[in-house]
Amino acid sequence: MSSSYDIFNGLDVFTLVLYFISVLAVGVWCSFQSDRSTVRGYFLAGSKMVWMPVGISLFVSNVGCGHVIGLAGMGATGGIAVGAFELNGMFVLFLLGWVFLPVYLSAQVYTTPEYLRKRFGGQRIRVYFACFTLVTSVLTKISVEMYAGALFIQQTLGWNLYISTVALLLLTAVYTITGGLSAVIYTDVLHCFFLLIGGFTLMILSLQAVPWGELPLFYACSIPTSTILDPNATCGYPREDAFKMYRDPSNADIPWPGSIFGVTVSAIWYWCTDQVTVQRTLASKNILHAQGACILAGFLKSLPIFMLVIPGMVSRVLFPDEVACVTAEVCTQVCGNPSGCSNFAYTKLVVEVVPEGLRGLVIAGVLSSLMSSLTSIFNSCSAVFTLDIWRRIRPNVSEVELMIVGRVTVLMIVGMSLLWIPVIQVSQGGRLFDYIQFVTSYLSPPVTAVMVLAVTWHRTTEKGAFIGLMVGLVIGLVGFIIEIIFHIPTCYHGDQRPEFFKRWHYLYFGLFLFVFVIILSVAISLCTEPLDTKMASSKRIY
Repeated sequence: MSSSYDIFNGLDVFTLVLYFISVLAVGVWCSFQSDRSTVRGYFLAGSKMVWMPVGISLFVSNVGCGHVIGLAGMGATGGIAVGAFELNGMFVLFLLGWVFLPVYLSAQVYTTPEYLRKRFGGQRIRVYFACFTLVTSVLTKISVEMYAGALFIQQTLGWNLYISTVALLLLTAVYTITGGLSAVIYTDVLHCFFLLIGGFTLMILSLQAVPWGELPLFYACSIPTSTILDPNATCGYPREDAFKMYRDPSNADIPWPGSIFGVTVSAIWYWCTDQVTVQRTLASKNILHAQGACILAGFLKSLPIFMLVIPGMVSRVLFPDEVACVTAEVCTQVCGNPSGCSNFAYTKLVVEVVPEGLRGLVIAGVLSSLMSSLTSIFNSCSAVFTLDIWRRIRPNVSEVELMIVGRVTVLMIVGMSLLWIPVIQVSQGGRLFDYIQFVTSYLSPPVTAVMVLAVTWHRTTEKGAFIGLMVGLVIGLVGFIIEIIFHIPTCYHGDQRPEFFKRWHYLYFGLFLFVFVIILSVAISLCTEPLDTKMASSKRIY
């Protein structure tokens, strides 16, 4: 790959410098404009946000760097079926706005774990949910974003991994710590501008290189040279169903029942119960603005199919030997990852297809996705730890102490992220987007099931919900371990797994676990004393 000195000119450097200055300026300005002295002002922006910035923040906090790299990589290896994940999110956002949000807002809560305490009483479900949120945020969201960001920075800019990552983390920490959620949301608006401009620029240039009408033919012929030269080779061929959104239920990489129903389980967890998303909607000035934000975010969720998936497919067409490499030796030489280089698809386009003068704009768009996602995670983790764990430890804590703890928590999370860099650097990575969905399909269904019951069925009891969570967690972990043991092998090693595991997709497991926890929690709830009507009301907590 060309060095960073070869791919940049003065306009690219100017664009990147302008981007960083703009982000810092907007973040610092918002920090001084916002109410940073109260818990509601710091964590919920005073609940005064209007629909447009909230909707934009919902979108860009979701489309992080891992999303950019991962979606393009999935498009390169499997075609457009991964777009079903994005379309699913569009509809689940309506569930957030019209089913979950009215309950959260009427409960007057700051976090989703706090809602569960008010809904069921006691603390054990709240503490579990808070710990679950922190663990999944640090080990999946932050790790994925850091890995994807490091991958992109190294491959496009040629910058030192540690210096560049530390600089980005410190820049995001400055306005996250000082300005709270208000600064995060307003900088997200700026991030969205760079993300959309950069993303559509790359999409247009990609389709100029390979027109849409010719893409199916060229994609079907995008076979790496090592496969063509080997008459016995079975690896490296593109999928015949690459242009089908919904695929065979038993043999496909993304079976249609899983892409419709299994994805919905994970999507409800992410969009309707996870603190990163819910916290933004709780910052809205009223329910109408929150619902308007959900509609805007739902519209924007359709864009990654065009900005990311299609360019990923074009990348495979233009660079089949690199993006679609199949042997460990070639893949290691191309991207340093013997398991494959699909995560290389987007960055390869940036370096090879985008002309000088526009590269800075496209790179600024990807860095925007990284920074917006990290700030969202930092602020939300800070809220969960401060309000659901620290206040539990110190029930009579003052608001001043809560503000101090909230800011220190961000610093701690930044520090943990920095310590994670060596792990990321040696990570095998794989297909990032597939990894995200794989993990959430095993861990999130019990949480989704309990939250759905809490919001929609007033007869759900605390014991039923807690036992459902714990049993679901054990089953999810067992399934996760079994999946690792019987993982999908690389093509050249052949698939020696039992027939059941060849057809049992992780999206099916997520759907099964969700239904099982629902049935278990309902059964136990019917066998236990109902909660006080005032506490169990799904319409209003108070």
